Amino acid sequence: MVSERLAFAEELAQKAGELGLEYFQKLDTLTITQKGHQDLVSEADQNVETLIRKELAEQYPEDGILGEEHGMEEGSSGYTWVTDPIDGTANFVAGIPQWCVIIACVHQGQVIVGVIHDPVSRETFTAAAGHGAFLNGKPIKASDSQSLKNGSVGVGFNGRTAVTDAVNAVGALVSKGGVFFRNASGGLMLAYAAAGRLIGYVESHMNAWDCLAGMLITKEAGGEILEQDINHALYHGARVVVGAPGVFDDIKDIAESSFAPFETA
Repeated sequence: MVSERLAFAEELAQKAGELGLEYFQKLDTLTITQKGHQDLVSEADQNVETLIRKELAEQYPEDGILGEEHGMEEGSSGYTWVTDPIDGTANFVAGIPQWCVIIACVHQGQVIVGVIHDPVSRETFTAAAGHGAFLNGKPIKASDSQSLKNGSVGVGFNGRTAVTDAVNAVGALVSKGGVFFRNASGGLMLAYAAAGRLIGYVESHMNAWDCLAGMLITKEAGGEILEQDINHALYHGARVVVGAPGVFDDIKDIAESSFAPFETA
């Protein structure tokens, strides 16, 4: 049942978050390597994902698992778990308390479970398809803003697409009287959009492990999202546009006018 998978994912994200937090509190001992611009990987990243994979394999041995650190392990059940053990790694290694554990579950091309857990603030954003969105067990909903001038829009930058994508989006947003927000964790910014803290979020490309959970949570919170071919997104990522119903069209227009064409191959 979906409810059982959600409960398991929530508990697992919190358990993984505790391990991540132990590393975060002893940053000086971390062995850190650099994979590329704004893409740092650490001992913590790898070990937290290992924990998540081990628990998932024990509980759901027939399911597939896709993770940032160790790639795809195909399953036979039709279910695939998608995880980012530490989203916001650059924040994490710099001692900035804006990072999270993300776990989603996909079944037959649909995201059915999403969990985003912030261990530092002890906030857990959750959703199951068709059952609403919650923060620490309490219902959340997207902003009721009707104007870009009323609230902030998260703007993501990924280092994989043209630098001008993010620059153009910020310029277009500001020119329309809006305010941009960025904390270097796309997962948390999507969660904030779901909870009404932000009125939307855009990024020209996100990997599946960064965005699938947040898009489901936002949709279940009453926000609007740019719909995706989820099976394609698992392997190739997605363009992400989410927003409060009253401003989604404006945010979508900004994304369409600011971002270079999205490569679907």
